[in-house]
Amino acid sequence: MIRVVLPHHLRTLAQAGKEVHLQIEGPTTLGAVLDALEARYPMLRGTIRDHLTQQRRPFIRFFACGQDLSHQPSAASLPDAVTMGTEPFRIVGAMAGG
Repeated sequence: MIRVVLPHHLRTLAQAGKEVHLQIEGPTTLGAVLDALEARYPMLRGTIRDHLTQQRRPFIRFFACGQDLSHQPSAASLPDAVTMGTEPFRIVGAMAGG
């Protein structure tokens, strides 16, 4: 079971709690987690990744086990602690401004 922590604006859109649990079949990759998340919460499609390119949206970041995974390819495996459910995969809405 994969634990995914969502930022407030995505929780509101998905009408979900702060943390959601996903069952992933096959390798636990960044893309597999995002695919499962969008399958369970279709209203999130296009908010985390672009519809056509499947690239991460500019102000969305991914973190796991203290590592920034935002620039990793979708086929990148997630850390074992995330796969085992002991650590969450975090989706963060980045801040901008000055």
